Amino acid sequence: MRFETVGLRVTKLERSLTFYTKALGLKVVRRGDTRGWGGGIWVRLQDPRSRCMVELNWYPKGSRFDGAYRAGDAADHLDFTLGVATQKELERAYRRLLRHGARPTGLDPSTTAGWMASVTDPDGIWITVGRRPTAAERRASGS
Repeated sequence: MRFETVGLRVTKLERSLTFYTKALGLKVVRRGDTRGWGGGIWVRLQDPRSRCMVELNWYPKGSRFDGAYRAGDAADHLDFTLGVATQKELERAYRRLLRHGARPTGLDPSTTAGWMASVTDPDGIWITVGRRPTAAERRASGS
């Protein structure tokens, strides 16, 4: 057995699809419709670099999975990395997320010494973006 995908329940599929593809650069790899047996519509997205996947799940009224939506139910956060990157690159990524509908959480490059930023997606799920130190930063710290 191997881990393959994280599934996220969303309230507006197209809005979330736009956010995850435009703001985070994920690519649609598969779509499905399970409304015939009481499910919903799903879209599987993949990060081109890491190959990790996220599945967005939307359930219509009357679906066996429909119920009161509470942001973050059973999902703490999604963690993305820029890899080795500068603080300016992290700041650009943070601003891009906000431009595409993310909401600030109070944890941004200015409050985390430039190492990470957190936002919430359009449905309130936390997304954290971090970076690893550049070669110059590693040399300066002696590590």
